[in-house]
Amino acid sequence: MKNQLRMLRGLNFSYYATSAVLMPFLPIYFEGRGYSSSQIGLLMMIGPFVSIFAQPIWGYLSDRYQTLKLIIFGLWGMTLLSSVGIFTTTGYSFALLFMLLLYFFMLSSVPLLDTLTIKSAVQAGASYGSIRLWGSIGFTLLAVSSGFILQALGGLQNIPYLYWSIWMLPLVLLLFLKDERSPAPRVSFRSFTSMFRNGHFLWFLLLVFILTVPHRMNDVMFVLYLKDLGATNAMAGWAWALAAFSEIPTFALLSRYMHKFHELALLGIVAILYTLRWLAYGWITDPLMLMVLQVTHSITFAVFWIVAVQYAVRLVPPELQSTGQSMLSMVFLGLAGITGGFVGGWIKDEWSGAGMYMFGAGMTCIAAILLLGTHVYYRKKTIQLN
Repeated sequence: MKNQLRMLRGLNFSYYATSAVLMPFLPIYFEGRGYSSSQIGLLMMIGPFVSIFAQPIWGYLSDRYQTLKLIIFGLWGMTLLSSVGIFTTTGYSFALLFMLLLYFFMLSSVPLLDTLTIKSAVQAGASYGSIRLWGSIGFTLLAVSSGFILQALGGLQNIPYLYWSIWMLPLVLLLFLKDERSPAPRVSFRSFTSMFRNGHFLWFLLLVFILTVPHRMNDVMFVLYLKDLGATNAMAGWAWALAAFSEIPTFALLSRYMHKFHELALLGIVAILYTLRWLAYGWITDPLMLMVLQVTHSITFAVFWIVAVQYAVRLVPPELQSTGQSMLSMVFLGLAGITGGFVGGWIKDEWSGAGMYMFGAGMTCIAAILLLGTHVYYRKKTIQLN
């Protein structure tokens, strides 16, 4: 198990390092091709759109055939091949097609990697956060260094060479990882469809959607907003590095104390903090201050993700863990991603970046009311039953 945990730390580190190349710099790369904010928003949301349909399928196949490793390896290989199309073809239509393929495969692997991490952590007596924090470390290091590496390579047009090089590490590490097979019986299609009759789980997914649309909007539009305010490419990379670095202590420590609180109450507090965060982003026009404010990522996204992943595991049967994680990712990366990318791009073009963040603050305020209200309702219901 020690070797398994080492491999998983390396996998999280290297996989999220690949994302650190795309997330801060791909919107700027597309802007350099002459695309508008709305076009970039569509490019960045087309993949999340297809992941709506793809992630539950991959999660079901993983539970059905009780293999995570082989499916992840196939998805990562196809991700790498799809990226070749993005960087070697010209024209907006081709960029749209290959972005669709890239995210179809890449985003589908995230919940499977999380499931593999959770299963191994439980067996080893470790916490999910203590392994997942290595993903934040990988993202931070690459977000900080990518700008300098690209500059040394000759500019942003050389982003594909950096991206392809980093992908070699997770693919190699995955070969040495042990597949975690569930002792539960093989999943049938009937048990899979039972997920759609789980009222508590579906309501939880709706609350996640309302809470995370502004977050996904920020993922796509933040660097463009910074550029509008006069930030440099290096500042954009540092902004994402600060966000990822701030996650590390949260992932390391939260799991130790999370059992003292109910998940919905914690998510309600997170929603309030998100509201304050987006209000600040809408009011402040100094790019340096906005860059520093990325550290609030630690008390918003990092807390949200650990709590949401653990709560999703609790709401679904053990034999459907991969499917449950895939549905959570479908909402966060898929539904919230496509809505945030499209709506964020449109609002930014029509009302400016500040208006976009004010809209986001309104959504997270609604999410806070619903999450805390649901927590109170469930608690009263439990007391009445007892």
